[in-house]
Amino acid sequence: MAGKKKEASLQASITNQEQWEEMLATKGLTVVDVYQQWCGPSRAVVSLLRKIKNELADDLLHFATAEADSIDTLEKYRGKCEPTFLFFGGGELVAVLRGANAPLLQRIIVEELAKEKLVLEQGVERKGVIDEGLVDDEKKDEEKTPEQSEEEESIIVPASKSYTVAIIKPDAVAHGKANELIMKIQDAGFEILAQEERMLTEVEARDFYQQKAEEACFEELVQFMSSGPSHILVLSQVEGSANVVPAWREFIGPADIEEARRENPESLRAQYATQTLFNAVHGSEDIDQASRELAFFFPNFRTASATEQDGEEERVERTLALIQPDVARENREEILDHIHKSGFTVALQRDVMLTEEQVRQFYYQHVEADYFPALLRNMTSGPVLALALSRTGAVYLWKNMLGPSDVNEAKEENPECLRARFSVENEPINQLHGSESLEEAEQEINFFFPKQKTLAVIKPDAMEEHRDTILEEIRGRGFSVTQLKEAVLSREMAEEFYKEHKEKPFFKQLVEFMCRGPCMMLVLTKENAVEEWRAIMGPTDPDQAKMTSPDSLRARFASDMLHNSVHGSSNELHAEEKIRFIFGDICSDAELTADGGTNTITSEKEQDSSSDENTGMSRSSTEEMSGNLHEGDQHNSDPCNPQREGSADPEQ
Repeated sequence: MAGKKKEASLQASITNQEQWEEMLATKGLTVVDVYQQWCGPSRAVVSLLRKIKNELADDLLHFATAEADSIDTLEKYRGKCEPTFLFFGGGELVAVLRGANAPLLQRIIVEELAKEKLVLEQGVERKGVIDEGLVDDEKKDEEKTPEQSEEEESIIVPASKSYTVAIIKPDAVAHGKANELIMKIQDAGFEILAQEERMLTEVEARDFYQQKAEEACFEELVQFMSSGPSHILVLSQVEGSANVVPAWREFIGPADIEEARRENPESLRAQYATQTLFNAVHGSEDIDQASRELAFFFPNFRTASATEQDGEEERVERTLALIQPDVARENREEILDHIHKSGFTVALQRDVMLTEEQVRQFYYQHVEADYFPALLRNMTSGPVLALALSRTGAVYLWKNMLGPSDVNEAKEENPECLRARFSVENEPINQLHGSESLEEAEQEINFFFPKQKTLAVIKPDAMEEHRDTILEEIRGRGFSVTQLKEAVLSREMAEEFYKEHKEKPFFKQLVEFMCRGPCMMLVLTKENAVEEWRAIMGPTDPDQAKMTSPDSLRARFASDMLHNSVHGSSNELHAEEKIRFIFGDICSDAELTADGGTNTITSEKEQDSSSDENTGMSRSSTEEMSGNLHEGDQHNSDPCNPQREGSADPEQ
C-alpha cells in the first residue's frame, strides 16, 4: 500500500496561483511539467520520473504538474503545446527543457539536483536563468512578417473542431490492413489531421493504458501493443457531427468481437478483429481521454487561438518532391504509399526524362560541387518522378520526412528517414529532393509543371442538361477559364476543326452531330492542363470510362463514342492550334465566369493518370512525355518548359 501511495503522489498537482507560490517555497529542486488545460500533463515521461525518483531516493527532489491556463505566472506559456519542463531551486528558475527528450531530461535533473545540494550544503551561489524561449518568441513576434508567421509549421485545428485519437493496432498492421483501414476511415467522412507509424515500447504502452492497470489482461495488452508497429491517427469530426468521439466509437464498434459482429456487423472491429484483445483499432472513450492521448502522441498538436480563427483556419502549402531514377524504378509505390499515409495529396505527378542542360539549370547552385558529376549522371540515367505535394505545413513536413541531405549523416542520425531508407549503395548523393522554402517550392513546381493552356468543348449532347455541372467541375478542379465562347458551329467550321479525322468513316456523323446545336468552347489554364483535363474527361468510349474512370465526365454523361459530351486537346501543340482557330491570338489571361465576368480560382485537385483518347490508339502519356522531354532542346528553346509532342490526331 505504501508503494501505491508514493506512486500516486509522484507529481504534485498545481492548478492555481496560491499553489504555485507554495511550490516556489519548497526546499530543494522542483521539476514542473507545464501543460495546457485541454491536453493535460505529459504522460510519456511519468515512468521516467518515477524511475529517477526511485533511483536517487532524494528528499530534495520534487516533481509537479502546473496548468498554465489557471496560473497567472504562467500566462506566457499558454497556447504552447510543446512539452515544457521548468526547474526551480529555492523559488528561482535554474533550467528549462522543451520537448520530451528523456535522456536530456534525466541528465538535467541529475545535474541540477547536484548543483542545488551545493547551494544548500556549501553556500555556493545559485545561478538563475531566463527562459530564452519566451524571449525569442517575443522577438520573433515583433520581427516576423505576416508571411513568415503563416509559414511556421504546427499541427493546428480550429477550436470549433472536435477531434479524437485512433490507433490501428499491431495485429491489423501485421496483416497488411493499415492502408485499407485508412481508406475506409476517410471514405466514412473522417478527416485525418495527423498520422504517424510508431512502435510503442513496453513503458509507453503501460503509460498509455495505465487506466487498465488493474484489469486481468493488462500485461497481455502491454505485450501486444509493443509487439509491432501501430498507426496513430488524429481524426476530425464527421460532417454534421458536433463531437467526433461517439461517431468514431460507433464506427469501430464494441470492443468485444462477438458483440461487434452481433450488434454492428459493418463496424471495423466486426470486420477486422480476431479476438477481444486483438481488436484491430482503438478509439478514445471521451473528450478528456482524447485530449490526454493527443498530448501523449502529438505534443505539437493544439487548437487555434481566437486570433488565429479570425483569419484562415489552415493554410495548405505545396512543395516539390523529386525521386531520382534508380529509386523511382525500384521503390516508387512504396514511397508514394508513405507520402499518402503522411497526409499529403499528390496534386501533380509527372515522369520526366531530363537533359543535362535541364539538370544544370535546376541544380545551378550545385554545379561546382564535387558531387555534381554523380548527380548529373544519376538525374539523366532515366525518368525522374516529379511530384507536387500539398497539405498544411507541406514544406517543413516533407523536409523532415526526407532527413539530412548527406546520406551518411542521414543513416547515422535518422536511419528511419526516407533518404536513409532509400539510399543507393556506393552512391554519394541522396535520392530524394524537397524544396527548402515556400518561395523555392513554387519556383521548382513551375519548373517541372509550367502552366499550360488547353481547349475544352462541351458538346451539343451535354449542353442542355449537364453544362452547369461540367463548368462547376472545371472550376472545382482548379482550372482558370481564360476564354469562353458559346456558338452553333457551321458545317465548314466543324469540318475544319476535325480535319484530322476527314478520312475516318465516322467523320460525316461527327460533323453533323457537332452542328446540330450550340457548343461551349473554353480555354483552360493550369499546370499540366492538357493531361489533367483529359483525365477529368475520361476515355473516349463511355463503356471503357465507366470501368476505368467511373467518376469521369464521360462515364457520367456520355451515351456512346459519338455522343461523348466533351472534347479536349491531345497535346499542347494541338491545343495551341485549335485555340488559335476558335479564338484567334489570345493576349489576355483574365479568368472568366460562364457569363463573361471575371473570376479567381484557387483550389487544387489530386493528379489522376490519364490515357490517350485518340480513336484506335492507346499510349502511355508518361512514356510519351518522357521521350519528348529527352528531346526537349529540339522542340523548345526553354529547357525548363519543354513541349510535349503528342499524336497528330486530336481526340474526337
